[in-house]
Amino acid sequence: MNFTETCSNFIEGIKATTPLEFVAVVFGIISVLYSRKENILVYPTGIISTVLYIYLCFIGKLYAEASVNFYYTVMSIIGWIMWARKKEGETVLHITKSSTKEWTHCLLFFVGCWVILFLVLRHFTDSIVPLADGFAAASAYTGMWLMAKKKLENWIWWIVTNVASIPLYYIKGYSFTSFQFLVLLVLAIAGLITWSKKIQHEGH
Repeated sequence: MNFTETCSNFIEGIKATTPLEFVAVVFGIISVLYSRKENILVYPTGIISTVLYIYLCFIGKLYAEASVNFYYTVMSIIGWIMWARKKEGETVLHITKSSTKEWTHCLLFFVGCWVILFLVLRHFTDSIVPLADGFAAASAYTGMWLMAKKKLENWIWWIVTNVASIPLYYIKGYSFTSFQFLVLLVLAIAGLITWSKKIQHEGH
């Protein structure tokens, strides 16, 4: 398939976007915009998107991604609580960088999730992309975990997730969602820059 055919198929795919997918994409982008601003509304808007994607991923046979969105929903509730915590009127949780030890834990967590997801998808589902699906899901698990803790590095994992998800969703027929991940990739890079500046300004 040449570039022209790919672009044509992509445009046709976007035209065929269902209302459900459209709503999920819009709220997903809104959620990331709030995250970049360190605004707690990242969580309620994100929950709307992730709940819709649980359904969309199941019917698209992206089982690991469905599990990711279920995980997103649970972690969004936990993150919402953590971000809302205050002491003497001040926010308790601040943006910080991961230590070497925390980086090690993240990498082990990511690799462990990827291996487990790949094996489950390969042997217990009819997924045709278990390796890619598992990779995107594992990086997303890691990113969400760090986001709830307001770790700067969450944006690095979101960048990885978005890069992996663009082709993954495209080949499964979710062209508009694939485009969403392209937008989210740009926003993740911007988020990394914004949070880095906040850390420098606040001295955390």
